[in-house]
Amino acid sequence: MIGIFKTNIATKEDRQNILQAIRNRFEVGHCHVDLEDCDKVLRITEMKVQEDDVIAFVKKQGFDCDVLE
Repeated sequence: MIGIFKTNIATKEDRQNILQAIRNRFEVGHCHVDLEDCDKVLRITEMKVQEDDVIAFVKKQGFDCDVLE
């Protein structure tokens, strides 16, 4: 499963920290945040976790996160 989320992650440091936290918490393939995109899109491949769990986790880390429609 691939997850695509809209976030407010804005800096390279925040991106590095949240991606490391996601990798430590969940079993995922590749994950990336596009800081140049207006939606700061977080893409996660090979997700073996529910989208709601990722959203709740990212929000707990202090960022906005919702499924990109």
